[in-house]
Amino acid sequence: MLPEYNFRGGVRGKHFKAYRRGHTVTIHKSDGTIQVQHFKLEEGAVMLEPDVQAYFPDSEAVNNALRGLITLLPRKPKSRARA
Repeated sequence: MLPEYNFRGGVRGKHFKAYRRGHTVTIHKSDGTIQVQHFKLEEGAVMLEPDVQAYFPDSEAVNNALRGLITLLPRKPKSRARA
């Protein structure tokens, strides 16, 4: 970022919940037309904090790391049928 950008009044996470619900981008083109695009996070999408993102270049790296952790967890006991 350039030094002249001033973010002192910014609030971290201000639009986080709205972004998770989905958002619309309206593009005003130079020829006068308008293009509207709707974005919504895919089911199961997870947002990583920046300090965590630094360790994972892509979703495959995240999944591999989590699978490695899962192998360390004790197996869940089978649920018993209720009487």
